[in-house]
Amino acid sequence: MDPIIFTIPGTNISLHWYGLIMALGIIVAGFVAEWGVRHRGEDSEHVWDLLIWAAPAGIVGARLWYVVNETLGGSRYYLENPLQIINLPQGGLHFYGAVLFGALAAWLYIRRHGLDVRLVFDAAAPALLVGQAVVRPANFINQELYGPPTDLPWGIKIDALNRIPPWDNLARFPLETTRFHPAFAYEILWNLLATGILLWAFLEFKKKIKPGSIFAGWLVLEGVGRQLIEFFRPDQPLVPGTLISYSRVAAGLMILAGLIILLVQYEIIRLPFLEPGPDEYELSPEAQGKGKVQG
Repeated sequence: MDPIIFTIPGTNISLHWYGLIMALGIIVAGFVAEWGVRHRGEDSEHVWDLLIWAAPAGIVGARLWYVVNETLGGSRYYLENPLQIINLPQGGLHFYGAVLFGALAAWLYIRRHGLDVRLVFDAAAPALLVGQAVVRPANFINQELYGPPTDLPWGIKIDALNRIPPWDNLARFPLETTRFHPAFAYEILWNLLATGILLWAFLEFKKKIKPGSIFAGWLVLEGVGRQLIEFFRPDQPLVPGTLISYSRVAAGLMILAGLIILLVQYEIIRLPFLEPGPDEYELSPEAQGKGKVQG
């Protein structure tokens, strides 16, 4: 399948499947977050206004994280070709950069509008997982995010042009018979499982679960998922002198942060620099007013 849907005649401007599917993922994530915000009693219209800030910031962050990740892994491509950093059609985005920069933009919006950051981030947690799952099929179209060769029935074919060493050796790994682990599909399945866990926890313990816990759970589940997927990602840059990728380091920190937040939230441990936080979300005056009118 051609990654390019069409090119405007006489120009280099093309519409790529990756960009179209990414836009779809953002929209789907928006609807999931809107549902989460509304079910927590806040004005859900904020979600779409927030996305105007977070989506562009996320794309910038995704590109920068990818560039830094490749550079730390030993590649000099972007150091020698700095203008290629802004060449988004070339490809190269990283989910963690999108989350980091998107979260920073969201935090600025939240502060500006007096919203509860725990409420918004809790609502965004399953939305991120769903959006990520929606976007991952684009990796299949681009023939990327695949793992080592496999004899399993769901192995996928990768064209010679898109193979990385040593699997670009067609004498050892013939096109006709060699199939590869669809790592992107494994991530889709994990994301959907993690989404189900978070939504179940929210709906089952809605009156007992503490603000910020769903987001903390996302940190743990996203981190665990990435640790597992990295076994099928030999293309990821490694920390020099180790077999550990930078993505796995980031994932480990996410797991640790999520566990600490949960332990502090439920007062299993006490830390002088981290408070348990409130037992209920703090709704904006606008949301409180709507609640009174509806009551």
